[in-house]
Amino acid sequence: MKISRHVKLLVATSFAAFSLTGLAGVPAHAAPDTAALYNSAQRHFANGDDAAGRADLRALIGADPNDAEALSLQAIWSDYAGDLPALIDAMARLRVIDPGMAQGTDNVLGAVRAAVGTLPNPLPALAGPQTGIVVLGYGLLPDGSPRPELVNRLTAAWVQSIAAPFSPIVVTGGNPQNGISEAEAMRHWLVAHGVPAARIHVESGAGSTVQNALFSTRMLRDVGATSAIVVTSPNHIRRAVADFIVAGTRVVGATTSLEQLVAQLPPPGRASQRGIYLDATRTFQLSTGR
Repeated sequence: MKISRHVKLLVATSFAAFSLTGLAGVPAHAAPDTAALYNSAQRHFANGDDAAGRADLRALIGADPNDAEALSLQAIWSDYAGDLPALIDAMARLRVIDPGMAQGTDNVLGAVRAAVGTLPNPLPALAGPQTGIVVLGYGLLPDGSPRPELVNRLTAAWVQSIAAPFSPIVVTGGNPQNGISEAEAMRHWLVAHGVPAARIHVESGAGSTVQNALFSTRMLRDVGATSAIVVTSPNHIRRAVADFIVAGTRVVGATTSLEQLVAQLPPPGRASQRGIYLDATRTFQLSTGR
C-alpha cells in the first residue's frame, strides 16, 4: 500500500509539472507566433490565396488585437473579398487603435475604386504647370534602346506634352540595359523628338510600379507639381493610378498608348483586381514581412 501511494504521488507530481511546463520546457498554452502568422498571410496574398491570408490575420488579431498593420491588411483584403462585416469590423478597430493608419487604409480603398473605374484613354488632357506628366518605363532591349511598347508610351507622352506645354515631365524607371536606365532612354527619345531637355526630370531608381509611384511623387513635389497625368500602357494604367494615389499624388489624367486599348476598356475582373490591391498595400508600405 505504501509503494502504491508513493507511485501515485510520483505520477501526480510528474503530471502537474508536465502540465505547467509542457513538452521540453515549452508552455502548454504558448501564444501564437504573430510574426509567423503575419508572414504567412503576406505570402498567401502574394501567391493569390487571399482566403488563407485572411484566416492567418484573424488568428493574429485574436492573439494581438492592437496590431494595426494586420487590421489594415484585413480591411483591404476583406474589401477585395466583398466581406463587408469583416471590413467594417477591422476599420472600426483600426480607427480606435491608430487613426492615422485608418485614414491611410481608407485612402487605399478609395484609390483602388478610382483605379478600377479608370478607362484607358489615348487622348491627352489639358493641364497647367502645376500638373506633372509622369511616363512609366518598360523593359529595354539589350542594347539599351526602347522596346516597341515603350515607344508607344513615349508617343502618347509626346502628344500629352504638346497638349500641356508648361507641365514638367518625369520619366521613371531603372532596370538598366547596356548601362542605360529606362528613364535615360526615355529622356533621350523625348529630346530627340523635340521636347526641351529642361522640362524632363529623370527618376532612374524605380524597379517596379510601386517604386515608380513613390519615387516620382517625391520628384513631383520637388519640382512644384501638385498633381499628375500618368502615362503608360492600357493594361497597366489602373494599377499605376492606384499606386500613385496611394503614394500621395492626385491623378488628374490617365493617358495611354493604343496597344490593346479596346481589350482593356471593360472593367477588370476580380482576378485582375488582385494585382491592384496587392500593389496598393505595397505602396502603402505595409510590412511585407517581419
